[in-house]
Amino acid sequence: MESNLNTDTSFAPVENLTLTQEWDKVFPESDKVDHCKVTFVNRYGITLAADMYMPKNAEGKLPAIAVSGPFGAVKEQSSGLYAQQLAERGFLTIAFDPSFTGESGGMPRRVASPDINTEDFSAAVDFLSVQPNVDADRIGILGICGWGGIAIEAAINDPRIKATVAATMYDMTRVTANGYFDADNSAEKRNATRAALAAQRTEDYRNGRYQRVGGVVDPLPEDAPQFVKDYHAYYKTPRGYHERSGNSTDGWNITSSLPFMNFRFFEYAGELDRAIMIVHGEKAHSRYFGEDAFRLLHGDNKELLIVADATHCDLYDNLDKIPFDRIAGFFNTWMK
Repeated sequence: MESNLNTDTSFAPVENLTLTQEWDKVFPESDKVDHCKVTFVNRYGITLAADMYMPKNAEGKLPAIAVSGPFGAVKEQSSGLYAQQLAERGFLTIAFDPSFTGESGGMPRRVASPDINTEDFSAAVDFLSVQPNVDADRIGILGICGWGGIAIEAAINDPRIKATVAATMYDMTRVTANGYFDADNSAEKRNATRAALAAQRTEDYRNGRYQRVGGVVDPLPEDAPQFVKDYHAYYKTPRGYHERSGNSTDGWNITSSLPFMNFRFFEYAGELDRAIMIVHGEKAHSRYFGEDAFRLLHGDNKELLIVADATHCDLYDNLDKIPFDRIAGFFNTWMK
């Protein structure tokens, strides 16, 4: 008897995305690197858009690195800068927009997911693994800010990732559930947040549209903390503003934070046997996320690098502060 069940097990087709072809990054184009746009599909059928950077005149199979972040940014900002700089140092790199953001596919727009976003990194590894000019045994990932925590989570789950760097990292599950410096770490406060988000879901459904949380606050209130001023100086000025960036414009859907409250990164961090480098600025407000995550790791292939006199946002684009040579050396050492 013929089954009526859908037995199609093929991959979702890669969506034909409309991608900007002119250089629209917030950093200058390197004359040492070739650049092109690529697309690939993740396990949930979402097509991701990426910029590929490759050293000019490169030959043979290259070590490769997938880069994403910060959380709420796009590939034309910090992740593209990292990817281009690492390509200058001999790696084939891609900087990708996460699902539902930037030039990548997925509906609705501007929704985040700890599961799907972790999958995005593994999908990037899928893509890199089958490229003819990539050594599939030498693939690493690099996550910036909130994507630093996501990168570590991806590395825990995906042994194809030989080395991981988390730069100026956030643990998005911790900060969402507990607030900054764990100041809101109580059932009462979490339940109040859950109630507000549940009410927002009802309102969104009634209106047929998702309310956005807003990007980086603008104009700045006089009493804004220094790290908020630092975010403003990057996302809201010509230094880092990009029209597709949620942080530069109207931010995430408010209800995006719901799954992060009930999800915990790093539960199995002690089982990660591959190399991890966590890079933080000495003066970064987020430094405690990286230091606490590092304490969960085991083995002599783990490194915590504190950059002297650097803030959180210095590690977005400050070429005098970001230790690109140390990062490249780390990848070369452990992706053998």
